[in-house]
Amino acid sequence: MVSRLVARSDRDVLLADERDQRQAQALMNSLPSHGARFTAEVEGEGSAVRVPDELSAMIAQVVHAVARGHAVTISSMPEELTTTAAAQLLGVSRPTLMRKVNSGEIPSRKVGSHTRLRTVDVLREQHARRQRQLAAFNELRALEDD
Repeated sequence: MVSRLVARSDRDVLLADERDQRQAQALMNSLPSHGARFTAEVEGEGSAVRVPDELSAMIAQVVHAVARGHAVTISSMPEELTTTAAAQLLGVSRPTLMRKVNSGEIPSRKVGSHTRLRTVDVLREQHARRQRQLAAFNELRALEDD
């Protein structure tokens, strides 16, 4: 049982207490390292519904985070983003984002005179950007070690 739920309009933050953390650790210890599958019991009916593999993977990530004592944030995002929202999500200026869009680095589409970006494409770029930053950091660290 999660001890506290802080609800906001676009995301919820789950704050687990020590008991939740212990329960999550016990559950993680009983789960396989990969491929955990969950079922949802329908209360009052005594029946269970198998949770799809993709959702089971998400649940396993949440349980793992709680077991490590982390807060879990659940957020919903629209399918498409404005250029302003996408730039904020990426942590870049809007002109920098538009250069990436115009060069074809990030796919987009026009809605009238407005540019829209698919959230999945923006998140993919965010992940790639983090990977590039991590690689650059590791390279710098390796140079310092020499």
